Amino acid sequence: MRTPALDLPLMFVDVRIVAREVTILDQISLKLEAGPPTVLIGPNGAGKTTLLRAAMGLIPASSGQITWGGREFSAPTRRAIMFQRPAMLRRSTAGNIRYALAAAKVPRAQREARMRELMAEVGLVGLEHRPARRLSGGEQQRLALARAFARDPAVLFLDEPTVSLDPAATKAIEDIVRTITARGVKVVMSTHDLGQAKRIAGDVVLLHRGRLIENSPAAEFFAAPRTHEARKFIAGELLM
Repeated sequence: MRTPALDLPLMFVDVRIVAREVTILDQISLKLEAGPPTVLIGPNGAGKTTLLRAAMGLIPASSGQITWGGREFSAPTRRAIMFQRPAMLRRSTAGNIRYALAAAKVPRAQREARMRELMAEVGLVGLEHRPARRLSGGEQQRLALARAFARDPAVLFLDEPTVSLDPAATKAIEDIVRTITARGVKVVMSTHDLGQAKRIAGDVVLLHRGRLIENSPAAEFFAAPRTHEARKFIAGELLM
């Protein structure tokens, strides 16, 4: 079990993010702590991706405050993010991971062994020499996870990691999420799939039009949602 990240809790305090006079996140206050995965749900345009990017430190808050472990400024050395459609480098599968290990400043002498560990961890053994761009969609997502793991993160942000994947590929990603969660890695993940949220979430954050509508333990959220918007979303109705 990994020691809880010094970056946690991750706190959003009245965070507002505005781009080109459009409010993307509006007065978000949220506390993310060590433990089971936090799953962000909500319709397209709700602000899920922006929240993940802001948490990673890639987007500054227009107002409000984001702190990691009580510090407003903290180098993201123990954090990693996997984007919804990660780019594959024009290299082999192993070459993509070696590049990520070099970028993470893993000592050269350790990279080959660590690359093989990561290949095994995400189920890509035997595909070391295959060009990354010739992998299936599910294999590319697992390779993207391996590249994120190269940073040895204590906090991992995942933006729709199973979008457009078939059930088998989705299960493979979910199994990896469960494995790393059991090791103490904090996963914060966005998804459109309510079934997936039920399967893996420890707590659920519902966003709509940039506002935080509800944040509660997953079992409570699905059994007894507190807000009208949450009840509509769970029922499959459109949030307007």
